[in-house]
Amino acid sequence: MKRSAYLAFGTIAALCAGGIVAPATAAWEPVRPVEFIIPAGTGGGADQMARTIQGIVTKHNLMKQPLVVINKSGGAGGEGFLDVKGSGGNPHKIIITLSNLFTTPLATGIPFNWKDLTPVAMLALDEFVLWVNADKPYKTVKDYVDAVKAAPAGSIKMGGTGSKQEDQIITVAVEKATGARFTYIPYKGGGEVAVQLVGNHVDSTVNNPIEAVAQWRGGKLRPLCVFDAQRMAYDEPIADGKAWKDIPTCKSEGLDMEYLMLRGIFMSPRATKDQVEYYIELFKKVRATPEWQEFMKSGAFNTTFLTGADYAKWVEVEEKRHQSLMKDAGFLASGN
Repeated sequence: MKRSAYLAFGTIAALCAGGIVAPATAAWEPVRPVEFIIPAGTGGGADQMARTIQGIVTKHNLMKQPLVVINKSGGAGGEGFLDVKGSGGNPHKIIITLSNLFTTPLATGIPFNWKDLTPVAMLALDEFVLWVNADKPYKTVKDYVDAVKAAPAGSIKMGGTGSKQEDQIITVAVEKATGARFTYIPYKGGGEVAVQLVGNHVDSTVNNPIEAVAQWRGGKLRPLCVFDAQRMAYDEPIADGKAWKDIPTCKSEGLDMEYLMLRGIFMSPRATKDQVEYYIELFKKVRATPEWQEFMKSGAFNTTFLTGADYAKWVEVEEKRHQSLMKDAGFLASGN
């Protein structure tokens, strides 16, 4: 045993002998409500996940303080990122991230980088699916691509969340893979995107599963392929006897594009180790609940969980990949 350990033990023993019990050092925990920032609009994947987490935390009393969800979608999420960046030393503010963690600063040039924040944990990875209106005749990717290529250039509308973000990055990749030309229509959130496709205001979308599953279940939308290297694992039927695992990969259908999106948590700058550990443990408890398991299944999420150096390394690699994708798409702001 090290000398310091002997000293500590001796001190405790002396206190106890004197009738004084030394209190255990309390780990950090919030002392006021925690703001949970969403750098996106309402109804989309990040919004749904954050509000699901809020509900789980409340139902299971996982925090002594309230978790308050706040949407700050201005400037493609830049409003939210800059808010948290400017809250250094405030552990009562956390943010859920998506790909605009990379795309927004690259496209706009705002003074923000993910390294301005404190990484906490990757909660999951979100898939992207090519969706069409179920009333349309397209049953396969080939059916759809043939129709787009046969239509006048730009007459087919692709709906997505925001401009120069993940949905438009995928759209440009589809154009390059097929030679087709879309008119891209940006909306504030994935929920609105799904509604626009149901109403035939756009011809297709590349929404996340959670953003369109209700409309698929209701027979309004049809998934054509998933932008992943492998099929999704979930085998519970959703609509017409088909499950997520029945959706082919886009690559197998001739669209050679893969894209998974981060669903992760960061804190404000200068967070201490104890503060980060508090939130890591909180999210471990969230992930253990049946409500979270059901949410993961309903949204067909990839349930990868990372913390610490592994999480930071993954984010660093993704930043470089997005810079390459954004450059290829012509979306980089001058100086990036």
